[in-house]
Amino acid sequence: MIEALLKKMVKVGDLTIHLPNGSTTKAGDGSGPPVTMRVNGRGLRRLVANPSLGLGEAYMEGDLKIEQGTLWDLLEIVGKSGGRTPKRGTPLKRAQKAIKRTVQSVNDRIAARRNVAHHYDVSNALYERFLDKDMQYSCAYFARPDMTLEEAQAAKKAHIGAKLNITPGMKVLDIGSGWGGMALTLAADHGARMTGVTLSTEQLALARERADKAGLSDRVEFRLTDYRDLDETFDRIVSVGMLEHVGAPNFQTYFDTVKRLLADDGSAVIHAIGRMSGPGATNAFTAKYIFPGGYIPGLSEIVRAVEAAGLWITDIEILRLHYAETCKHWRLRFLADPDIPAMFDERFRRMWEFYLCGAELGFRYGGHMVFQIQVAKKVGALPITRDYMFDGERGA
Repeated sequence: MIEALLKKMVKVGDLTIHLPNGSTTKAGDGSGPPVTMRVNGRGLRRLVANPSLGLGEAYMEGDLKIEQGTLWDLLEIVGKSGGRTPKRGTPLKRAQKAIKRTVQSVNDRIAARRNVAHHYDVSNALYERFLDKDMQYSCAYFARPDMTLEEAQAAKKAHIGAKLNITPGMKVLDIGSGWGGMALTLAADHGARMTGVTLSTEQLALARERADKAGLSDRVEFRLTDYRDLDETFDRIVSVGMLEHVGAPNFQTYFDTVKRLLADDGSAVIHAIGRMSGPGATNAFTAKYIFPGGYIPGLSEIVRAVEAAGLWITDIEILRLHYAETCKHWRLRFLADPDIPAMFDERFRRMWEFYLCGAELGFRYGGHMVFQIQVAKKVGALPITRDYMFDGERGA
């Protein structure tokens, strides 16, 4: 049974597995750095029953141990073997059935707040140890391959700020404002009057503290509010890394709300993870342990919701390997931090290591990408060429 699974999942690399009965089996073509792992009986049963969930659970619970190489080395063998290669685009009806089988959460207000708390209210101190200094927990923008994480995250904010085309004094809404970095940057660098909304109490407290320290409390307001409950108008809306938490049944509500909250000549920039293969199902390990209620959409799903909302799509950009590089920085920082072992137990650390490795794997080998989609209510709301974006990013 395990031999058949290995033959399916491992086609390249040099993998040795010590089995619970004392035997050893090898897989791959012998190329690359050798990886050796040992699995006990419970771990083997997990792997055979459900490889996509079982591999993560076996590593997290200590049923699978890496004796030579690293977890990333193991997962990269799977990625290079095509184990995460997206299949040809799935016809819509079959994809919709797949989504239903994963029991996508409706994410009402109570569920949405509970799901956010599960991930973001763990501890600000955890995120401070592997994110950049501004605590940007989303895809960075590597305009140059030699950029540091701090430089790439600053470049991401400048990239989005240029697309927003803000003039000083504009009212700007940040849906899913996190620890406040984007809102504070748009206020300081672009003169925006910012409103940030989040469902995380931990993020809210730190964002407000940061606004006070930066002397921006008169221009930046953070609220513990569901975006659906807002009842005011904004010149611009930005949302970074939040759409993934909405859930497939709520995409239409999301874009209907964006339209309702925008001024007639307003526009919005939505930055979110997507999948190049179209609608699909959330990775089982991620859904169970990391982002309950989350769902990564195909761009086709988002375009349909935008069209149904009656919004103009004024620009789309696809960022491909930028998030793979971002996750690599996070993974290496997480593993190198000397304080994390004292702060969290081994199971939690293994869970997060697997999550960070798996995320990088998805973007490097599994068809995940990031899209930035700009929408507007009116056809003439923005300049008719993209020159203003390039000028704004250069600071012209």
